[in-house]
Amino acid sequence: MAAVNEISMIQAIVYDAVGTLIHIQPAVGAIYADVGRRFGTRLEADEIRRRFQVAFTRQDQLDEKAGWRTNEAREIERWRDIVAQVLDDVADRAGCFAELFETFGQTRSWSCDPEAGALLANLHQRGCRQALASNFDRRLRRVIEPMPIARYLETLVISSEIGWRKPAAEFFVQVAASLQLPLEDILFVGDDRDNDYSAARRAGMQALLLDPHKKNLDVESDRIERLGEVLMVM
Repeated sequence: MAAVNEISMIQAIVYDAVGTLIHIQPAVGAIYADVGRRFGTRLEADEIRRRFQVAFTRQDQLDEKAGWRTNEAREIERWRDIVAQVLDDVADRAGCFAELFETFGQTRSWSCDPEAGALLANLHQRGCRQALASNFDRRLRRVIEPMPIARYLETLVISSEIGWRKPAAEFFVQVAASLQLPLEDILFVGDDRDNDYSAARRAGMQALLLDPHKKNLDVESDRIERLGEVLMVM
């Protein structure tokens, strides 16, 4: 278990979505392979997974050049380009993209972290405000709404709706504004070292890095290995 220093003056906890509170099921490569086969792809899941990482990184680089600005149209564009780059052998690219875009917007394609429900319920009982903040698009609202954790989330801050993607400082400023709290009174919990942990700290928030695979041991006291360890700082 990671050692965590007590974090002071926390008025609200804000969680990242994908990889923190919710997880794709099954893996991205498996979903792309399943849908892609219906449209004629011959690519295997391992190759799709490799291509996805390359395509995703390329889109992040484009967003960085644009100053991390975004909107709904940009998010649709980025995912259309990712699908086109990954599944470049399908005959009906538009149809394949449409089905994948819809699939990832359905609750059944996601699962809550095993410790999320108990954690959020416990903190809610203690009177702690909680919210979700994510680099997603409007589909996240219908993904989260039927989940048991939804009742404990005061608000959802979504990049495509506020115009900024993490790691932009403006993203975190918008999060604080939505909660009407100073940045320093908010604890941000996420699994991405650059977009969640480092970016939140630069913006002035307190932060914990969820690191279940022990890839960031140098983070030391700001690192947790299970979501439930958030309770250790409260």
